Parts: sequence; C-alpha cells; structure tokens
Amino acid sequence: MSDQQYELHIALVVEDDPYVRQLAAALLEEADLNVVEVESAEAALDVLQERGGEVAMIFADVRLAGVMDGVQLAKVACTLWPTIRVVLTSGAAGDWLDDLPDCVTFMSKPWRGLDILVQADKAVREPQPAVA
Repeated sequence: MSDQQYELHIALVVEDDPYVRQLAAALLEEADLNVVEVESAEAALDVLQERGGEVAMIFADVRLAGVMDGVQLAKVACTLWPTIRVVLTSGAAGDWLDDLPDCVTFMSKPWRGLDILVQADKAVREPQPAVA
C-alpha cells in the first residue's frame, strides 16, 4: 500500500443553513474525512487556495450566502482542482442543471445519508482524473 492511502483527506461542506451543514459534516466524519465547514463559496475558495491539495470532496448547496452560488464554485473547483469530487445539492430545479460541469454529481434534497457516504468513499478511493 502506498503512503497516499494514509494521507488525511478533507471534505469541504459549503452550506448556508447551519443545521444542514452540521448534518452533512457529521455524516462525512463517519467516512474518515476531516471536515471543514463554510457557509459561502467565497469562504470555500479561501480554503481551497490554502489546502486544495488535501481536499478530496466538496459537498455544496446550489444556493449559498455571498455573491457566488454553488454552480459557480463547482466550475472554479473543477477547473483549478480537477481531482476533487464535487457534489452539488438543491431542493429546487433550475436551468443551472443543464450547465453543470461533467465533474459534478448532483443530489436533490432531501438527500440520503448513504448517498453522501458513497460519494465520500469514491472521493477517497477514486479521485477524479486530472485533465491532461
């Protein structure tokens, strides 16, 4: 086994509702991920700039506090950190669904905890391939 399998991985939870953010964080901690919680895309970008190489997964709502939404965050993350697995969630459908990058997995609300854990496992075991 390589040392990489023993590295610490981060799940970045981006959600402006504190209850939903804490619930997602508690689930992801069960997947042996270190969880960083933020309420805006701008705060998520700050974390990514400092620790992007450690982030295995972003779990973000589409509607967020701040100027950027989750779709914009996903586009930036997929471009600048292509190995991160990005999961977007929303309770409302919209035209933005057709505009999601290929690297994004969408889960409608209410999501199931098991679905989040499956994505977390994939994030650690099967990182997104880097774009050549």
